[in-house]
Amino acid sequence: MKFLRKWKRPIVLLLILSAFIYLNNTSLLTKERSGSPFLLAHRGLGQTFSMEGMEGDTCTATRIFEPEHPYLENTLPSMQAAFDAGADMVELDIKPTKDGRFAIFHDWTLDCRTNVQGMVGDYTMDELKDIDIGYGYTADNGATYPFRGKGIGMMPSLDEVLEHFPDGTFLIHIKSNDSAEGRQLAQYLADLPEERLAGLTVYGGDEPIAALQEELPGLRVMSKATLKSCLLAYEGVGWSGYIPAACRNTQLHIPVKFATWLWGWPNKFLNRMDDAGTRVIVVGGSGEWSEGFDTKEDLTRLPQGYTGGIWTNRIDRIAPLYAK
Repeated sequence: MKFLRKWKRPIVLLLILSAFIYLNNTSLLTKERSGSPFLLAHRGLGQTFSMEGMEGDTCTATRIFEPEHPYLENTLPSMQAAFDAGADMVELDIKPTKDGRFAIFHDWTLDCRTNVQGMVGDYTMDELKDIDIGYGYTADNGATYPFRGKGIGMMPSLDEVLEHFPDGTFLIHIKSNDSAEGRQLAQYLADLPEERLAGLTVYGGDEPIAALQEELPGLRVMSKATLKSCLLAYEGVGWSGYIPAACRNTQLHIPVKFATWLWGWPNKFLNRMDDAGTRVIVVGGSGEWSEGFDTKEDLTRLPQGYTGGIWTNRIDRIAPLYAK
């Protein structure tokens, strides 16, 4: 009896705390969400490829699946096709050119996809317009090259993209960890009106994102450092409903297999991030190789009625499933 009296109060307090945590984080007791998910088209609408055995230097152009559409990633037609299909946001990759501009291109070198060698930074934007970005694509180990000769002049500049899509919402990827690229992009973006900046998010290496954020503190950005800072803080205090400062006005890319560990997942968490001005995008796999939700079967891994963001490499397949 003495033992029970000693522990009665702590047990009652623990039960009260447990009840509070449950009630404060269950999606059953939160504002109802409606509408369809926010769809992010990775590199616009491009050719997809096998992820098996992927490494950092794998040439993905030589392992594409049999083409089902005529678009090449990171081009104006591929972005237009993505928006036309129903994308809410298009992701693109930027690289500095020799003449101080930004070209839209993914790979570290030009060797894999194009008919020239070297880095984007070895060429001016005008010179990059002369190369064939469809040169290296093959679905049959080099027997045929279905896009060879069709990619000449197709590499756009960041200027062209923003001019061509004045109302487009974009996720800009800095493909390096060079702080100088962050400062260069900040200088470029500083000339844009606030309403245009509101439609842009930038992510990339910790160093360039930190430099960009220092120059443009109001811009929505994301890096591994900002993501880690938010999620670790949220895991510590999110059960209470408090949103850490690191989770405000940012973007979160969350692998679906980890999402269920977040306090309030899915609807309570999504509502909290909405209130904090933060966009939540769920990605496939571990997030390491840009795996997305590319088939109807992939979507079964999401909660019933999910309305947050979805990363996809096949917007043409996914958007129609949500009547977009």
